[in-house]
Amino acid sequence: MKFIILGCGSSMGVPRPDGYFGNCDPKNRKNYRTRCSGLIKTSNENILIDASPDLRQQLLRHKITKINKVFFSHMHADQTHGINDLRPFYLNSRKQIDVYADKETSFYLKKTFSYIFKSYSKEYPATLKINKLKNIFSIKDKNKMLKIKSIKVEHGKVKSNCFIIDKKIAYISDVNKIYSKDYKYFKNLKFLIIDCLWYENHPSHFNLETSLSIIKKFKPKKGILTNLSHVLDYVELKKKLPNNVIPAYDGLTIDL
Repeated sequence: MKFIILGCGSSMGVPRPDGYFGNCDPKNRKNYRTRCSGLIKTSNENILIDASPDLRQQLLRHKITKINKVFFSHMHADQTHGINDLRPFYLNSRKQIDVYADKETSFYLKKTFSYIFKSYSKEYPATLKINKLKNIFSIKDKNKMLKIKSIKVEHGKVKSNCFIIDKKIAYISDVNKIYSKDYKYFKNLKFLIIDCLWYENHPSHFNLETSLSIIKKFKPKKGILTNLSHVLDYVELKKKLPNNVIPAYDGLTIDL
């Protein structure tokens, strides 16, 4: 099983659409960041976490020719507005793709992208089927069952869902508070992939100081910082990190 960080950039990516790199050195490819999406690859399935506006580019880069399921963390545009790029996978199979979201995100998706979930004509059928995001999801991978647990965290004015995969890896791309009642699920993982927007405080994201304090509290074998803005140059950020923490980059692949 593999986990691929398809994109690790904040809501405008790096560089921004106007070409602005901020503090990031444009000569370093690891400073080119598309918006956040992740992919769980099992022996049978490709499971997408979030459909960023850069999804088409991400899928082509990794030669991903099938998507079996999609988990949405929350309703924000940088996690959902690549949803139309899932249409080719319906055309290949002629089966609606199951997507999973919480109540608020489901309402937003059905309202904003109604044409995707409702058939308007023979030429434009519904391509996706929306399902309730459960607390525990089981997926068969060869002879074992893979468990994916979703946990709500605070992300500014909305709730976001993070995902803990097989008790080995946690993916928390957008967060400013983890509830203490859930701490037990995050301790002693192999990998903790966590939001780290920039150096200053932010009302809906962890900054570097907070991200490092969370990693120190939960003690994963490896911490990986994601949702990185143009403020954070890859090389300069890496210099500030302890040995068990690294910045993410697009395409970073974890073998599990």
